[in-house]
Amino acid sequence: MTDGLLNVLLGLLAGAISAALGWLGQSLRRRHRLERARAFLGLPAGSECLIVVNRSIGAGAHPRTVTRRDAYALMELAALVKECGAHADLVAHDAAPRGLGTRTELCFGGPVSNERMAAHLAWGLPGVTISSDHARPDNTITVGGRSYAADPQAGEYVLLARLATPGDGRPVFLISGQTGIANHAGVRHLVTHHRRLARRYGTDGSFALLLKVVNPAAYGPDVVERVADVTAPALERAPAPPEPAGPSPRAAAPAAGA
Repeated sequence: MTDGLLNVLLGLLAGAISAALGWLGQSLRRRHRLERARAFLGLPAGSECLIVVNRSIGAGAHPRTVTRRDAYALMELAALVKECGAHADLVAHDAAPRGLGTRTELCFGGPVSNERMAAHLAWGLPGVTISSDHARPDNTITVGGRSYAADPQAGEYVLLARLATPGDGRPVFLISGQTGIANHAGVRHLVTHHRRLARRYGTDGSFALLLKVVNPAAYGPDVVERVADVTAPALERAPAPPEPAGPSPRAAAPAAGA
């Protein structure tokens, strides 16, 4: 074998080793990112989760119908679950099984259209109030002493939250938008930025973010701004009202000679 041929073979061998090491490094990084996403979402490979579907609140809508925009959000959530190697079970908001933490739950819609969302907000985010007037379901979000009302031209708001459950159970994700477009935008934000959220908040904690959908009439769910991290005020429970003071012993004693 000539020196030239030997050099060519050594070069090919070195190139093959470099390519193999590069492929292995990329595979390990992809696997690490996937495992971190699974931990954050509570979706290990082969697991099951619940996607809790709201109902359409349009006039004359059937109780089991959803809006077109919410159907788009469902498809994006289902794709995220599939990416993690898990399986999704779609359930109506008023037919979700009882209990908490057994399976990851992805719940979206406002409390007017989703009874399960109303229960989760009362339990996990007591500092958040979302209007639930059936006669005027504008879903104004109030948190931290400020109220955020929807404006189809200026913007609509969506609350995106992750709630840790007791006993290190599977998490609950809430996407509560003021409209179907806001629901879709909140779902898309979770799907697109779940790795960044995992780095910021860890894989086992709770958080709550308020997002603004900019000019949804023109841009749909595509332009979203982060308004604030409202975790602290959202998790804060209102102080219990003071107990009424009882009568003093002197006032309670009967008058002399009575």
